[in-house]
Amino acid sequence: MNQQKNYRSVFSSATRQERENNFKDYWEFTQQHGGELFEGDKDLAKKRAKLKYFQDNQVKLRQPLADPDAFYRNYVEMQDAPETLNKMTLMLGAIYKFARHEWVGIKGAWDVVPDMANSHSIEDKISRIHLAEEFCHVRLFDEMLKTCGLDKVEWVPLTPFKEKVYEQFPKFPGFLMDAPAFVTELMGVTFYCHLYDIFDDVLADEPEVKARLKALLDEITIDEVAHVGQRRNFIGPIGMKVSKALVKPFYTMFFADIPEVALLFDVPQMIEDGRRFDFNELPDEMVARSWIPSYCVN
Repeated sequence: MNQQKNYRSVFSSATRQERENNFKDYWEFTQQHGGELFEGDKDLAKKRAKLKYFQDNQVKLRQPLADPDAFYRNYVEMQDAPETLNKMTLMLGAIYKFARHEWVGIKGAWDVVPDMANSHSIEDKISRIHLAEEFCHVRLFDEMLKTCGLDKVEWVPLTPFKEKVYEQFPKFPGFLMDAPAFVTELMGVTFYCHLYDIFDDVLADEPEVKARLKALLDEITIDEVAHVGQRRNFIGPIGMKVSKALVKPFYTMFFADIPEVALLFDVPQMIEDGRRFDFNELPDEMVARSWIPSYCVN
């Protein structure tokens, strides 16, 4: 962890010019970070290579899941009383359900955001790469589940109403979309940081798998930290106040839809972590591979 307080709150003020400069800086970062965009595959060269490394160098549980059927029975919709499931099943279910929401959201956005050939602004180009990174995250989440012996997972659409909401969201004008989109990215980083800590408890007797899941999650979190800063760039002072006010209701509503979360995580603490987020609790090596807006750096 960072020993010095090097960073300011992500809710810190920034002038319009500072934000424009940071869009340019982020665009330079993201071109190097993910490598070539394979638009037809919704993939990026460096991300593809990293996933292939994990797939070519697999690790497996020493002790296979005692009851994989419990996961398959509950991973799309909870059928059992959540309290009857062990922590491993709860953790894997939470991973799938969180990633499933992300998958549904980016499916809808991919068809709305201009492709790279028709992206004329830096913001549009960034958004296209951003979405490709999110598709890469779903593949990494899928690899987490496979690492734990779950190779029959299907990525199932949400209810028609929820699917429609996700499809329409990217079509909203910026003044309506920017604050919720920023808070959603912030919620992702918060969840991943808490999930990382859960691995130490649930996988205490599985050191190889624990290390692998942490490595997979690091690849996702590094991107999401950068996405938090990137989405912050869209928002002016009024929008920042709105964003901070949205943290509690958004976190509460989203995590209430994943029954596993309440049994695994301290949701009020997650909300507080979101409201106080300032990058300082992230490992130095993660920050070094990610991107933080200049106006959040002391």
